[in-house]
Amino acid sequence: MKSEYIQTKGFKFKQFSIHGGESGMPVSTDGVMLGAWVNCSPQDIILDIGTGTGLLALMCAQRFPSAHVTALDIEMSAIEAAHQNFAQSPWSDRLRLHYTDVLQFEPEQRFERIICNPPYFNSGEQSKKSQRATARHTDTLQHSELLKRCYELLVEEGTASFVLPITEGKQFISMALQQEWHLSRLCRVQPSQKKPTHRLLFELAKQPCDTQETHLIIHSEEGYSDDFIQLTHEFYLKM
Repeated sequence: MKSEYIQTKGFKFKQFSIHGGESGMPVSTDGVMLGAWVNCSPQDIILDIGTGTGLLALMCAQRFPSAHVTALDIEMSAIEAAHQNFAQSPWSDRLRLHYTDVLQFEPEQRFERIICNPPYFNSGEQSKKSQRATARHTDTLQHSELLKRCYELLVEEGTASFVLPITEGKQFISMALQQEWHLSRLCRVQPSQKKPTHRLLFELAKQPCDTQETHLIIHSEEGYSDDFIQLTHEFYLKM
């Protein structure tokens, strides 16, 4: 770990900062929840697909002090932002960045964990900014292709973790089960007690397993819920 690193303006977490630059992936609650929820071992070799600004890779590097994280993206603006964020973090020696499509990515070894906040808009008007459109629409990476490639890139005991809106998440999980994946963890997320589930956090495994199901409510009447604070307190400054 580096003893010193440069801090510049951006979205500041407790141990690192995120600078979006021209990337189409600003810091989102979805990403923070996934990075805080993903289950890894301290020395895992982790792949972050569609890293954007590098948020998930940085969260994994913070949480798992001996893990090595490889991050991919197909947008140069995202690569530039992630490069800056990695370089300014205390864990730059454990973070690798590749400007490549996961479908063409050929690593030297397979991964123990994959983490991905995948594109999910299947239809509707594309975002006006091309980077934002790439980040959020499945035109550039179909979910079926993503699932197949994740399966190929994982070791036999590996897992892949994702976050999606509930409709797309259910479709994604159904597709995964048809491709011989197994659902190992599932968390249903509600914005508040009065609102329905709007996000799914889920982990897929290559090996047969039981499904561990949990539930998370983000907001209480007083502010953030105790469960959300417990999940994210290692990252948010005011938690």
